[in-house]
Amino acid sequence: MTVKAKVRTYVLENYLFTDDQSALNDDDSFMKLGIIDSTGILEIISYLEEELGIQVEDDEMTPENLDSIENIIAFVSRKSVVSST
Repeated sequence: MTVKAKVRTYVLENYLFTDDQSALNDDDSFMKLGIIDSTGILEIISYLEEELGIQVEDDEMTPENLDSIENIIAFVSRKSVVSST
């Protein structure tokens, strides 16, 4: 399963309580649509750290990094590149 598929499945199952892939677009803002609140973002951070082995720093906890599937995948990709160099 790809990172994107893992993250999508996590969000769908834990916040939308569905496995219907059409319930969420990759660029849907979690906060604007009321899908996830600030506590939910902390849960996503914990998931990313445990499941993907990345460390999310305090200054990285921003909507630009964590407010949609698209943003999370780009963030994880950047973190992976940095950690592999």
